[in-house]
Amino acid sequence: MTESKKFGWNFDNSYTRLPEPFYAKTNPEAAPSPELVIFNHPLAESLGLDAESLQSEEGTEIFAGNKVPEGAAPIAQAYAGHQFGHFTMLGDGRAVLLGEQITPEGKRYDIQLKGSGKTPFSRGGDGRAGLGPMLREFIISEAMYALGIPTTRSLAVALTGAPVYRQETLEGAVLTRIAASHIRVGTFQYAAAREVVEDLRTLADYTIERHYPEVANDPNPYVSLLQEVMERQASLIAKWQLVGFIHGVMNTDNMAISGETIDYGPCAFMDSYDPATVFSSIDRQGRYAFGNQPGIAEWNLSRFAETLLPLFHEDQEKAVHIAQQTLSRYARIYYGHWLTGMRNKLGLFNEEQQDEALVKDLLKIMKDNQADYTNTFRTLTIGDLNALPMCKTTEFTEWHERWKSRMASQPESEAATKQLMRESNPSIIPRNHRVEEALDAATEGDFSVMAELLNALEDPYAYTAEQEKYVAPSVSETPYRTFCGT
Repeated sequence: MTESKKFGWNFDNSYTRLPEPFYAKTNPEAAPSPELVIFNHPLAESLGLDAESLQSEEGTEIFAGNKVPEGAAPIAQAYAGHQFGHFTMLGDGRAVLLGEQITPEGKRYDIQLKGSGKTPFSRGGDGRAGLGPMLREFIISEAMYALGIPTTRSLAVALTGAPVYRQETLEGAVLTRIAASHIRVGTFQYAAAREVVEDLRTLADYTIERHYPEVANDPNPYVSLLQEVMERQASLIAKWQLVGFIHGVMNTDNMAISGETIDYGPCAFMDSYDPATVFSSIDRQGRYAFGNQPGIAEWNLSRFAETLLPLFHEDQEKAVHIAQQTLSRYARIYYGHWLTGMRNKLGLFNEEQQDEALVKDLLKIMKDNQADYTNTFRTLTIGDLNALPMCKTTEFTEWHERWKSRMASQPESEAATKQLMRESNPSIIPRNHRVEEALDAATEGDFSVMAELLNALEDPYAYTAEQEKYVAPSVSETPYRTFCGT
């Protein structure tokens, strides 16, 4: 039996058929003592892989970077990016793309090793990753998937047996990440910075074929590409806002053209509602605060549009006009997704003019009372208003009467309303202190806490008794801080 049949690998390597400047051939670095510590069995099966075989010693060698699977063509991708507003040339400094797995249904997914050692783009770094940050991405990305938010996913984490030196010595680990692709806004910025228009066109055509084939025959497919990416990003960011997710480092190299959430570094979920919430230790100016995320996405899309100008029109002025016209629709598209989501969270099926004020007034009351974002909507869904101190205020009592009156104006039953709210308001999110609790235990060799947390997060809309222990927010008086883990 060949290795491909044994493990289920079915690689294609279409990205390597792009012009060579877009990548560098490179193999992952060997790990001295590999050990598989967590494996995503259902994801493996959905990819057409043999989950049992991959958990063997031979499979662990692949996940640790010691062995390149049959049919793979390992590369590090080149890209650029605006990092906190400053442009720089980048690339996969600690990641290797093994290839693209073609599933039994014909879908294509990147298989990438993150933390697998130096590449030509490492810029003096060691290309390694610590166990904690890799497990963090595993937890958060799988939680996002369960919440119904487009995201890269995590297949496995393997220890390398080699220490990683940061502010402290960490256990080295490699994450196997699955993505629709790793093409980023920064990939297009890299192509544009090289000023080879035909290479830029080749990248755009490849991206259209891979992600947006329906626009290939449009009068100007490159304008359609911008429109489609803008639509997906507007929808994605609205979904983030609706569950209180803060990405933490929305650089252009961290915005995927596919519309998936990518690169879980200093991310976290908001507890008390405040648009100014920042968790990332490196975001000292609050550029990527919760309330800024929709605007930052628009800024990033503007940088994407700039790269496509030579493809829009040969006349620069006309190309800029086309880009501006297209981008002018972003705010309306985003706001439409967000307001629809907020209506769902409040159990509102139809649209009325008063809805916008109803939502914004609730958010103001929540902010003024430092109310927990997730638990406020969870409480409204359950109907136990005694659970929130905010509910005893005059402002909330008045708002609650308005909300009840608004619900009474729609024809849907109370049961249908409650069902809509349950489907729109998670009972559980990966609470920051619970994530840290799981990571602390795992780095000491106890993975049971993480396993229990992942199990609870599998169906965040279930409202089960088993989820109750994960509902309470942190009671720590110390501000929560997250770190990139690079």
